[in-house]
Amino acid sequence: MVACGLPCAQADTIQLKDKAAITGKILAEKPDHIAVDIGYTVLVIPRSQVVAIVKDDTPAPASKRLRGSKAVATATNTAEISEARHGVYVASIKSPPVRTVLELVNQIGEAVVQVRTPSGLGSGFFLNEDGFLITNFHVVEGETQISVEVYHQKDGQLERKTYKQVRIIALNKFADLALLKVEDKDAPRFKYVALGSADALSVGERVFAIGSPLGLERTVTEGILSTKTREVGGSLYLQTTAQINPGNSGGPLFNLSGEVVGVTNMKVSSGEGLGFAIPVESVKLFLDHRDAFAYSNDNPANPYRYLEPPSRMRQNRVEE
Repeated sequence: MVACGLPCAQADTIQLKDKAAITGKILAEKPDHIAVDIGYTVLVIPRSQVVAIVKDDTPAPASKRLRGSKAVATATNTAEISEARHGVYVASIKSPPVRTVLELVNQIGEAVVQVRTPSGLGSGFFLNEDGFLITNFHVVEGETQISVEVYHQKDGQLERKTYKQVRIIALNKFADLALLKVEDKDAPRFKYVALGSADALSVGERVFAIGSPLGLERTVTEGILSTKTREVGGSLYLQTTAQINPGNSGGPLFNLSGEVVGVTNMKVSSGEGLGFAIPVESVKLFLDHRDAFAYSNDNPANPYRYLEPPSRMRQNRVEE
């Protein structure tokens, strides 16, 4: 791999899986690759090889050291890497500091959306700026006409925008997860949230959910993590006292660092403070293997089956 050996106008650093790094100016970020200008050529780097991206708007000269067949780029002004891109989602490497729910809601609330279908509604959240989002399978089950309502912050005010060109990318009926993508032509770069770790949580830690219970959009509920291993129907869920109601389904459950630790999907209707969320580790597994759950009639794992329409029977005329 070749590294940038000349001063770059923008010292973006791309950390790679083999502990090498590329320093240059990022020209384009696509779901499957990144285009980087390294001064004398443009490299196209597959997303599967990228561990983290560190962006820096200030000029930074870089030096190049060759080690065998690999080149390692070293920038003079480095930034601490806190997030890493994994395909369509971003995961935290080091958790941000703990903050209040008020601070976090103002920062990440724009990434939480309302998912509407002709038969109902649910919640969801953006995984990256390109419009990929997560919700529950049962929110979009049997539906192909899906819209997403986003609340953009503009001049200190919230502006609701509905996007109707929403494509189903992947479905996992058994994990109750769905991956969607907003494809409207006028769609902006969306605010997104990073995925954290449910394994790192401790029972009793405070968590909070954002969603649209009963259609009341942008509702915030706070509680504690009651248990990390509640078995329901053969699967393990996070149990929380944060209020979960119909409409919350598919929304994020956050820790107090603003990381997603679960996807809310159900509650015990006969009690209060008994909400459940899919651990974020299951979400990462689904996203990492999304090709196996691709929404396609040719995919045997696809929960939908669309049969070919019956052909018209040809009537044979018998001439006398």
